[in-house]
Amino acid sequence: MKICVTSIGRDLNAQVDPRFGRCQYFVFVDSDTMTFEAMPNDAIAAPGGAGIQAAQTVVNKGANMLISGNIGPNAFQVLSTAGVKVATGVNGTVKEAVEMYKNGGLSETGTSTVAAHAGMGVDLQGIGMGGGRGGGRGRGMGRGMQQPMPSQPQAQAPQATIAPKTKDEELEQLSDMASRLEKDLEDVKKRIEGLKRR
Repeated sequence: MKICVTSIGRDLNAQVDPRFGRCQYFVFVDSDTMTFEAMPNDAIAAPGGAGIQAAQTVVNKGANMLISGNIGPNAFQVLSTAGVKVATGVNGTVKEAVEMYKNGGLSETGTSTVAAHAGMGVDLQGIGMGGGRGGGRGRGMGRGMQQPMPSQPQAQAPQATIAPKTKDEELEQLSDMASRLEKDLEDVKKRIEGLKRR
């Protein structure tokens, strides 16, 4: 089984990074041989959508399982739709996390563990603790985030994903997801252009 663990370092002795979308590294471990490949998380500096980008990386690398500290609803939906299992609330080293999973010490997570945008710490109105610079570091302290701007796309609560029974059902499910993501991307681009014109 190919297991992806979010990590603050590049090897099995590195600590698990509690963040998913903005973790420092992904360590992909073969649970049978314990051979691994580490790669930096390109989504760490993304201005938005880091969780979705990170989830796509995990899916593209062929992981069957993700182990992390926390995960947001959009990333969770991408992973669960692709059939990637998720375990959260994990700390210790990458090796300890994989061993814990192999020994049955980790349970699969059935939903996201943080609210949408909780890790950004950005206050779009300039009055929050994040100071509008993304300095919240996962504490979700930006007060302005309590009332999202009306034109901003709203994250949807994750829905229970039923494993598709046929290839056609899976294709339909993935096509629907791609359409939703494209619409969200267009909304974000429109919002960016609107802010640039101000």
